[in-house]
Amino acid sequence: MIRRSRRSALAAAVVAAALVLSACGAGGRPDGGSGGEGGPATVGITATSVKIGAHFPLTGVAAPGYSEIPTGAKAYFDFVNAAGGVNGRKIDYVFRDDAYNPTQTSQVVNELVLQDQVFALLSGLGTPTHSAVLDYLNSEGVPDLFVSSGSLLWDQPAKNPQTFGWQPDYEIEGKIVGQYVAQNFPQAKVGLFLQDDDFGRDGELGARRYLGAQIVAAERYTPGNTDVAPQIAALQAAGADLVIGFNVPSYTALSQLQSLRLNYRPQWIYSNVGSDPGLVGSLLARFSQGAVTDAGLLDGVITTEYLPGVDTPDNPWTQMFQRVWDEHGGDGELTNYRIYGMSQAYTFVQALQAAGPDPTRQGVVQAVERAGAQFQGPWVAPFRFSADRHAGISGMEVTRITGGKTESLTPVLVTDNGDAPITQSTSRPTTPPANGIPAVPAAG
Repeated sequence: MIRRSRRSALAAAVVAAALVLSACGAGGRPDGGSGGEGGPATVGITATSVKIGAHFPLTGVAAPGYSEIPTGAKAYFDFVNAAGGVNGRKIDYVFRDDAYNPTQTSQVVNELVLQDQVFALLSGLGTPTHSAVLDYLNSEGVPDLFVSSGSLLWDQPAKNPQTFGWQPDYEIEGKIVGQYVAQNFPQAKVGLFLQDDDFGRDGELGARRYLGAQIVAAERYTPGNTDVAPQIAALQAAGADLVIGFNVPSYTALSQLQSLRLNYRPQWIYSNVGSDPGLVGSLLARFSQGAVTDAGLLDGVITTEYLPGVDTPDNPWTQMFQRVWDEHGGDGELTNYRIYGMSQAYTFVQALQAAGPDPTRQGVVQAVERAGAQFQGPWVAPFRFSADRHAGISGMEVTRITGGKTESLTPVLVTDNGDAPITQSTSRPTTPPANGIPAVPAAG
């Protein structure tokens, strides 16, 4: 659940889109097969290749936006392969369509593990979908790296030692947003618009640490139920003049259209997941049957950022990713979702380098634990990886959307879960290496 980080015929279109755009197995153990020569520890590894897998919604109504992530990752892996790969091994990237359906996720991940015999899984997308394969991957000893979701589920190394988060989790995002509101809107009556699952609950947990006394209402929607009129009307009736949404892009569009109908104009703050202007703009146009033609309703919306986007063409990382896409991308333009996929691929290359010239499944897990906190890339704050923590990026900045672009409202702020304080990041911005490929030493 990420972004570049968003009746009658109209109702039918909305239902179809929202059913899948919601917040964000069985079988024997591999025996090595043709993928490796040393048994399960090295399955998917040969002298010249390493095979990794992923699950994404490539078809269906969730495909817009999310289906672009693996195309970005593939472009970056092709870029690395053209330069010789990692330690002489080309990266063979296999991604399968799960249509954002947990049952289908279980099926395709079983195929990736047992049929394709992947060395590791990379960036499986979605909280409800990836949750369906969490136990399976860990029981099979398959490295489960850099899940595309901010759920706290991915940071449970004692229970799920193979699994690592990647993006900032929703609790720390809620904390950073909550503190910003408390400091800059101390008199605001705050409403919460929440997806009724871990996504919304984790965000609410963080926000309430700073806003408990200011919150006047918390309204929840069930993914798939596209009628948000009761929730928006309840927020309006409660007098909420600032609303924080932990929701996916389809519900950003739905909440904006319903607020327009009610002439309800609070200050909106949406989580990073729900605020990509390009995707939300297309959903607004679709859901309104052309009555709203772009993302203009998002002007003035506050959100968060932790990666550079296509709206920052002068950023050296954006320029590098543009070069990668121009050389190895397919149809279409560079998007924020493709930048997200490239950023995860860049992280995986560092993990493989840290695992050394003869990587094993357990070796790559240990390498991320030992060296991952020092991985550098386009992200604005360090990872929280260690033997005791498998949590992703530690912070973000608060931004405002204006004219489809974002402007910074805060410096980069970092924190951790629970009552850890929020502080200004002391990390300096990084620039990509001249050849676009990281160089991380093996983690001893």
